[in-house]
Amino acid sequence: MSPEPVPPPPRPGGDCGEPLAQRLERADEAFRAGEYGAAAELLRSALAGLAGLAGLAQPERGLCLRLGDALARADRLPEALGAFRGAARLGALRPEELGELAGGLARALGRREGRLRAGRPGGAPGEARGEARGEARGEPRELLGCPRCRRLLHRPVTLPCGLTVCKRCVEPGPARPPARRVNVVLSGLLEKCFPAEGRVRRLAGQARSLQRQQQPDAALLRCDQALELAPRDNSLLLLRAELYLTLKNYEQALQDANAVCQNEPLLTKGHHVKAQALSALGRSKEVLKEFLYCLALNPECNSVKKEVQKVMCEVFFPASENVHQNLTSSIQSRILNSRLKAQCASHVNTEPLEEGDSAGSSKNPSEKSDVFRNTSSSVLYFILGLHFEEDKEVLESILPVAPSTGLKRQFPNDLEDVHDLNGPGKIPKKEVDSSPQRNMTSNTGESPELSIDVTDFECALCMRLLFEPVTTPCGHTFCLKCLERCLDHAPHCPLCKEKLSELLASRNFNITILAEELIFRYLSDELSDRKRIYDEEMTELSNLTRDVPIFVCAMAFPTVPCPLHVFEPRYRLMIRRCMETGTKRFGMCLSAEHAGISEYGCMLEIKDVRTFPDGSSVVDAIGISRFRVLSHRHRDGYNTADIEYLEDEKSNPSGPAWSWWILAVLPLERKAQLAILGMISLKERLLAIRRILVIITRKMNSRQELVNSRERNN
Repeated sequence: MSPEPVPPPPRPGGDCGEPLAQRLERADEAFRAGEYGAAAELLRSALAGLAGLAGLAQPERGLCLRLGDALARADRLPEALGAFRGAARLGALRPEELGELAGGLARALGRREGRLRAGRPGGAPGEARGEARGEARGEPRELLGCPRCRRLLHRPVTLPCGLTVCKRCVEPGPARPPARRVNVVLSGLLEKCFPAEGRVRRLAGQARSLQRQQQPDAALLRCDQALELAPRDNSLLLLRAELYLTLKNYEQALQDANAVCQNEPLLTKGHHVKAQALSALGRSKEVLKEFLYCLALNPECNSVKKEVQKVMCEVFFPASENVHQNLTSSIQSRILNSRLKAQCASHVNTEPLEEGDSAGSSKNPSEKSDVFRNTSSSVLYFILGLHFEEDKEVLESILPVAPSTGLKRQFPNDLEDVHDLNGPGKIPKKEVDSSPQRNMTSNTGESPELSIDVTDFECALCMRLLFEPVTTPCGHTFCLKCLERCLDHAPHCPLCKEKLSELLASRNFNITILAEELIFRYLSDELSDRKRIYDEEMTELSNLTRDVPIFVCAMAFPTVPCPLHVFEPRYRLMIRRCMETGTKRFGMCLSAEHAGISEYGCMLEIKDVRTFPDGSSVVDAIGISRFRVLSHRHRDGYNTADIEYLEDEKSNPSGPAWSWWILAVLPLERKAQLAILGMISLKERLLAIRRILVIITRKMNSRQELVNSRERNN
């Protein structure tokens, strides 16, 4: 990897006619426009010009920092490092002044990380680890893997969306869903199929709990017990490394953290713990390397960026290099001045620098003036890029791969070559296949297939195989239809009686995806039988002449709207079934004292259903046709009937709509309304309405005559 040559300085006198202020303004404009290379050259020229015109007087420190920022943004990192070295000789550098340099180093590593991600499915740290091991998504361990941490589920929690994750993988933050309990069905299945791994996870949980309780010795004991069962589990190794840090056993902490970094080079926390161990051991250069790795993997983490800047100050710009403690010796000055004369002369059109008997000497006998002259020589040495090769070697000693500094780097052609690089992500070939999950399988002797039977997925309400499984916040799983029927009666879990008011109010009944996948894969025959029974039930419920659901309430007429408030559990179920079957129809009849329901009724069609948080609803329905009840019975608490539809003999099926509207508003007894509803002759129905209107008219006239007679008598 050979560096590109340092850009040649401008021709002598090239910028000598341009005022310094204008040159700096051009540099600012170039920086804002993203032309960082051009901005860097303008700043470098301005600094060299100032120094040359002033006879190597002390350069301005602020311009040195701006030059370093521009070079870092241009990814010319060795030159940027030199510019910051120059600034350090004029005044101690503060960590916050190194933000751009830290960002540049992180971007250089980020480009390498992009290549690593390209070699991994999913393209992100830790993603698709199962696929990276060559396991298919349908294999048992992958099927029961957490979609977030990619490990075997531990204390599985089913979220409102139907996704199941480990309890510790539930998203944190203000948008975190309400607390949900462990899924009882899936937890039992995991204990049954992976008993050894379940023991490992329990031990790990106990260790973390003891760690939170600040009992590191007891936590370390549990962690060691878990690692005996799963010696290559990265999360356990990382936990033990943290415990060793607490116990100040830094060598052991480093050993465990290093193993994690080798197994999972893209795991940020592994590099962070390794950096902490190295810091305690006083190995600053390696600390910087690990923190840079963390920043490259997580560029938005401000705390890590501050750590990087702090360590960079210690590694690149130690206190011994500050102006007050590292003034350039006269021997160095002689070497520098001879090189700087030519460089400054080419940047600005000035007279050659005077070289006395000693390069460190000055015409001014003042010691302070001589100090500044020597310091300025050292600063200009870095500003003009004469340090390039030296600082390039410094960076290569820190970074696992030399960062991009305007240099063209060749990436390896495959992932295996990348791992062979000398860096934190180095993975020996003999350990490529030693991921924690693969080793867990070999150590605990787990079967590649799951032993699942119907009893593992049995609904506690209908005692049949779960169909459309839904998990409540309390962790119990039921068939969707079974749960809805129970909530019609009370907003509580049928098993533990925990309140489910929020679930009822939101109607957020999402299918538990993992349970459905497992049933589909391992109980396909039983699922087919279960679905056949369900389809038969739906077909039976959708029949509009046999076992038609009957709402016993009031009179209804064809074409006349009939809004209903549904709050009884039996009618909640009835309306829901009408919607599920797609018929959206039910019959309306009157109550009869001896027969149970009236002989005639009207079929209603549901136009809209508005459900309230308590489970009740308002149903907007309208009458569409008449029928006669042939026989009736009960189903799940509500009435059903076998019916035959009524039609007029010579007209449209139900006659003109106005006739029904008149009948609906006439002040008749229900028996009279029911008799007219059952007529199939439009003529008879109109005559009946006429007779009723005549009677009503006579009564009204009689009343009016009586009133008039009383008025006359008075």
